[in-house]
Amino acid sequence: MYADDKLREECGVFGIYAPNHQVATMTFFALYALQHRGQEATGIVTCDGRIAHVHKGMGLVSQVFNEENLSHLRGHLGIGHTRYSTTGSAKLRNAQPYILETLNGPLAVCHNGNLINSPQLRRELLERGVGLQSSTDSEVIIHLLAGAGGDWLTRIRIFMAKAEGAYTLGILTRDAVYGVRDPWGLRPLVLGKLPDDGYVIASESCAFSTIGAETVREIQPGEIVRIDADGYEIVQGAPPQNKAFCTFEQIYFARPDTVFNGQLVHQVRQELGRQLAREAPVAAEAVVAVPDSGTPHAIGYAQESDIPYTEGLIKSRYIGRTFIQPTDQLRKVGVAMKFNPLPENLKGKRIVLVDDSIVRGNTSGPLLQLLRKAGAAEVHVRVACPPIKFPCFMGVDMASQDELIAAHKSLEEIRAHIGADSLAYLSIQGMMSALAATSGYCNACFTGEYPFMTPITTIELQEKEKFAEMWGD
Repeated sequence: MYADDKLREECGVFGIYAPNHQVATMTFFALYALQHRGQEATGIVTCDGRIAHVHKGMGLVSQVFNEENLSHLRGHLGIGHTRYSTTGSAKLRNAQPYILETLNGPLAVCHNGNLINSPQLRRELLERGVGLQSSTDSEVIIHLLAGAGGDWLTRIRIFMAKAEGAYTLGILTRDAVYGVRDPWGLRPLVLGKLPDDGYVIASESCAFSTIGAETVREIQPGEIVRIDADGYEIVQGAPPQNKAFCTFEQIYFARPDTVFNGQLVHQVRQELGRQLAREAPVAAEAVVAVPDSGTPHAIGYAQESDIPYTEGLIKSRYIGRTFIQPTDQLRKVGVAMKFNPLPENLKGKRIVLVDDSIVRGNTSGPLLQLLRKAGAAEVHVRVACPPIKFPCFMGVDMASQDELIAAHKSLEEIRAHIGADSLAYLSIQGMMSALAATSGYCNACFTGEYPFMTPITTIELQEKEKFAEMWGD
């Protein structure tokens, strides 16, 4: 619609085993809470112990599901998914969960992340005569699980020994739901308990409050959790590696009411803003956020700097979540379609504009122009993370390195490009201090230091792109 300047999250995963609940309905509401993790497609698979039932489609959770199609999703266990494409395009054939019928009953899989060695794994499947119908890593995963030997736990361990990259999995069989977290812990996974009976897993704990569940604990790197008629069991599926949890879960991706590592995300983001104020103070009359993701950072900046926080921009939360394309005239309006300024809060004031990140730098300039037209005397931009200089290969749709503005422009060049009176980013040291950590996070997009020993080759990435092109993706 217009050139957006935000990172795109991977996907949302949910699983449930609850004999005395309407599993499909509860999955629907949990996915509703995980909608921020993907708005392109969604799906639910349920099972009654014999037969699996599936419904999925393109669009938001509220657009794809209704009471009628949910009523056909019978059973006492299920998994669900919200998708944003990182490999594979936004087409129905790439919507998840994937489902197969095996000798051991139905198998369904949903996936959050990105396997960097998927070209090699895809070739192995094709050499075995397995036909593939999509360009996603997730289809590779379900065929690897279906084709392995042993019980389901053994099959999952065999997959984990082969897979390299980021993954959180929700796996449904005829009698259990499994949750799997990669050995580096790049993607989140949490176990919860329903008030009477039954257990749930989800990408974020915010999904639990929607359905009345309580958090049991986070699944740790390399762990497998099984939920079934006996409750839950957690086992180590692969040796844990040096933890590399995606920093952007804390900065931007996760819902503010989610808890990671015992910390409420909203509080972490406020601390990032406070640290930013310590590192990059400026004389101003008001602190303004780029809503909504920049709001907690801006509140923290205002608290630390003693500069009043005010709303300067109103965001339309529904622009961009439609399949109706704007006209050329509306495209020229650009950022104004998504943000409206509040002139009375801006006129004649020096403004500190706080954002969570700058990726391509496409929207920052037009946004500053909106503020100046509304009467802002000065606009000082403060960014609550370090400059993004390197692409992500672990499941975040970020941009190529050529598109990342900080990869080829200096701080002063970026300031001039967006038209700010001043510009400052949070340092890596300041970010880690705000996270109360010295390690355990993946900061590859800032540093270029990726968590995997195996180098990510250009040839492998080209193979993924070539396969996607074969399918018109």
